[in-house]
Amino acid sequence: MSNFTKADAAKAPSSSEEGEVNLNEADAANELMRLAKEIARHDALYHAEDSPEISDPEYDALVRRNAELEAAFPHLIRADSPSRKVGHAIAASPLAKVTHEQRMMSLDNAFSDEELADFVGRVRRFLSLAEDEPVAFTAEDKIDGLSCSLRYENGVLMRAATRGDGQVGEDVTANVAHIPDIPQRLTGQAPDVFEIRGEVYMAKADFAGLNEQLMDEAKSDAEAKGAAFEPEKVRQFANPRNAAAGSLRQKDASVTASRPLRFLAHGWGAASEVPHSTQFGMMQQILEWGVPVSPALMRCLDLAEMQEHYRALAEMRAGLGYEIDGVVYKVDRLDWQQRLGFVAKAPRWAIARKFPAERAETTLEAIDVQVGRTGKLTPVGRLAPVLVGGVTVTNVTLHNRDEIARLGVRPGDRVVVQRAGDVIPQVVDNLTRKVERAEYHFPDHCPQCGSEAVAEEGEVDVRCTGGLICPAQRIERLQHFVSRAALDIEGLGAKTIVRLFELGWLQSPADIFRLKDRREELLALGKDVETSVDNLLKAIEAKRQPDAARLLFGLGIRHVGAVTARDLLRQFVTLPALRGASEKAHQGDTDAAAELLSIDGIGRAVVESLGDFFHEEHNRQVWDDIRSQVSPPPYVVETRDSAVAGKTVVFTGKLETMSRDEAKAQAERLGAKSAGSVSAKTDLVVAGPGAGSKLKKAAELGIEVIDEADWARIVAEAG
Repeated sequence: MSNFTKADAAKAPSSSEEGEVNLNEADAANELMRLAKEIARHDALYHAEDSPEISDPEYDALVRRNAELEAAFPHLIRADSPSRKVGHAIAASPLAKVTHEQRMMSLDNAFSDEELADFVGRVRRFLSLAEDEPVAFTAEDKIDGLSCSLRYENGVLMRAATRGDGQVGEDVTANVAHIPDIPQRLTGQAPDVFEIRGEVYMAKADFAGLNEQLMDEAKSDAEAKGAAFEPEKVRQFANPRNAAAGSLRQKDASVTASRPLRFLAHGWGAASEVPHSTQFGMMQQILEWGVPVSPALMRCLDLAEMQEHYRALAEMRAGLGYEIDGVVYKVDRLDWQQRLGFVAKAPRWAIARKFPAERAETTLEAIDVQVGRTGKLTPVGRLAPVLVGGVTVTNVTLHNRDEIARLGVRPGDRVVVQRAGDVIPQVVDNLTRKVERAEYHFPDHCPQCGSEAVAEEGEVDVRCTGGLICPAQRIERLQHFVSRAALDIEGLGAKTIVRLFELGWLQSPADIFRLKDRREELLALGKDVETSVDNLLKAIEAKRQPDAARLLFGLGIRHVGAVTARDLLRQFVTLPALRGASEKAHQGDTDAAAELLSIDGIGRAVVESLGDFFHEEHNRQVWDDIRSQVSPPPYVVETRDSAVAGKTVVFTGKLETMSRDEAKAQAERLGAKSAGSVSAKTDLVVAGPGAGSKLKKAAELGIEVIDEADWARIVAEAG
C-alpha cells in the first residue's frame, strides 16, 4: 500500500517550528478569546459563505497559535474553543440540505514530535494499556480538499453530501457523478449501507490549467466584445482547495463536469456492516471496492515509525501531484476506536500532524481598526500583496494594542509575515523598527460611534464603551441573534437588518418579533415585495418557540458558544433554571457554582460571564423583553435507550477496567450526565476500590451505589 520506506524517511529533514508562548495568564486568556472569535469568523467565511479571506495554511496558523496557548494554559481552554467545533452551518445555497446519519467530525492537530508523542500517550492512558502493549496506527497524507460523504446502498451510490457543519451538509449527488474517481457502483459485494468519506480535491497541474483556462476565456470574451483585456480583473481561484470547493458546490452539475476533480477516501461513516476489524483492513477493502485511497497509506507499529513517515512525506511534499498539509494518524484497531470515542469536535483516536510554517517579507501599508460584536477594537494590517507558500497574502491580524506596541509597527514598515502551521498570517518581525517614522497611536475612541475605548483591568483588548448605542455592536449582535447557529431566521440577512435598524424599527432582538405589527410599513419599502415580506414574517413567527440552546447562544454572552450553550441546557433543561443558578452563583452560592462547574467543559470564565450578564440591569431587560416574545420549550437531548438515560452519574474510587475519562464518555453515550461531585441531584454512584467521601455522602443521601461490574452490565444491555 505504500512506496515509503524507513530509508526514505531517514533522509527527510526533521522540520518542526515550535511556537513560543511568552505571555502571562491574563494575556493568554485574552488572546484565546480573540482567536476563538477570529477563527469562528473565518469558519463562517470558509464553510458557510464559500468566500474565504485566507488560505487553508493561513487558517491553520491561527489554529496552531490557539493550540500552543491551550497547551501552555490548559486551565484557560474556552468552552467556545475552535478545538471543540466542526465546520460551520452552511449558508443559503441552491443545493439541498442533507442531514448526516453519522456526524462528520474534524481532527485535532499536533505541530511537533512532542505533541504527537503526547497523543500516543493519551491513547494509551485512556485505554489503560500496559507499557508493553503495542498500539498500531495507520498513517496517510492529509489532503487539502473538500470533505465529502458518499452513501452506497447495496453497492449503488445513492447520495453524496459535503460536510457542512458536521451534522448538515449539501447534496452534491449529481455533481460527484462527474468525478471519475467516484464509482456509481462498488466492485464486488458491499454492505447494505456503507458511507465512504474522503476529500474531493484538484491536482496541482489541473489547478494551474483551470486558472489558465479562465484567463484565456476572459481574454477571448474581451476580444469578442472589442473591449480592452484587463488580466488583473480576471477572477481566478486562489488555491487548489478553493477551486475544488467552488467546482463541487455548483447548482449546475455541468459546471462541475467541466472541472478536473478527483477523490481520495480516508474513512467511512454510517455502515450496516464493517467487514474488517482494523482501520488499515477497511481502507484496503474500500480500495478493492473501486474507490481510491492515499498511495501513502501505511500501518505504523510504533511512534518512531509514525515520525519517520511524517518526515518522509515532508520531504516529498513539494513533488506530490496534489496539495497536502500534514499527516493523519488513526488508531488501527476498530474496537479501540469505539472505546476511545469522541470529544466535542474530533475523535480521540485520530490526530493530524501538521507541517511547519512559512514566512515572507512585505510592506505594512496601513492599519485599520475594526469594531466587533462585543465592542472589541481589532487592528488589521493591510499588506502589499506577498506570496507565502503559494498563497497571496494581503491582510494580517495585529491582535491588539499591546501587540502593535511590542512589534513597534507603523504604516510603511517592512515586516516578516508567517503562516504558522499554515494559518491566518501574523507579523513575527519588524525589519525597519529603527527607521525614523511617526509612531502609530492606537485609537482611544471608537471609530464607529465616538465613545471612549478602554481596556479593562487585566485585559489587553480595547473595547468600545458604547454598548447598544454603538452601531457596530448593535447591528452585529442582531445579526448574530438570527444567524444559522442561533435562531436561524430565513430572510433576515445582514442588509435587511441594517435597513430596518436605520429605519429605527429594529433596535433589539425582541423587536424582531414585533415586525408583524409593521407589515404595511414593510410593504411600502419597495415594489412587488409582498411575498418576501410575508415569508419573512412567517419565518419569524416560526421561531416563537425556539430551541433553548440556540436562543442562549444568540444572546452573545461572552464565553458561551454554541457547544457551551448545549452543555448548559443539558444540565438545567430550561433557561429560567439556568438563569437562577447563574444569579445564585454570582451572589456567592457555592452549591449553585459547584453545579455549574460540574458540567464537563464549563470553567470559571463561563460561570463568571453568566453571572455578570444577569447581574447587569440592561441585560436583564433585554432578556425579559425577549422572553415576552418567545417561549422556548425545555431542552431535550435524544439519548440511547439505557437504564441510566437522563440520570446523573458520579464515578468515584479507582476504576480497574477502564479510565475515568472512558467511563464518563460511556455515560454520555448512554444519555446520562457525568458529574464530578455527589449532591441531592445525583441518581447513581459507581464506586471502585478506594472510594472515600463521595461514597459516604451517597450513603447519607440514600443514593444508589453500584460497582464497576454492575456498570459494565448496564453498558452491555443498553439499546
